[in-house]
Amino acid sequence: MSKNANTELLESARKKFARFRELSNEFGEEMAWETMLEGFPELQKERMGPLLALPTLIEGFRKSIPIFNAIGMDMVAVDISNRGIDAALEIQKVCPYLEAGNEFGFDIPCHVICELDMEATRRAFPEMEGEILSRQAYGSPVCIFKYERPAKKSAEAG
Repeated sequence: MSKNANTELLESARKKFARFRELSNEFGEEMAWETMLEGFPELQKERMGPLLALPTLIEGFRKSIPIFNAIGMDMVAVDISNRGIDAALEIQKVCPYLEAGNEFGFDIPCHVICELDMEATRRAFPEMEGEILSRQAYGSPVCIFKYERPAKKSAEAG
């Protein structure tokens, strides 16, 4: 794990938590959520687009493993494609957001970080569905995210 990358991740998370707390206090949680989403789908499209352009989700997720591992998250990706659906599980063994969230009074960091990411991804890629299946913040040993989309014709043939 790169200490620099992990430090940058935590600093970025702290900024998100602080901004969300500030906006929530000033405008309420719903307005804070929408404000935090401004420009985020476009950023997700830029970040994830090249990986999602690959023939299958699992190919993109496997290419992202070194990125997540470099920031200390210890990621595993599992192909669950079936019945014409291209699908993958993203399993994160380490949640660096739990401690950072606590600093800002969030016992459950999922709403500010993971749910916000999922919503931005959904808006950036409307053909794809995402769901959080397991959360360390609720006592699970890992966080599990499921992503699915209709299989591309070339992937179905393979």
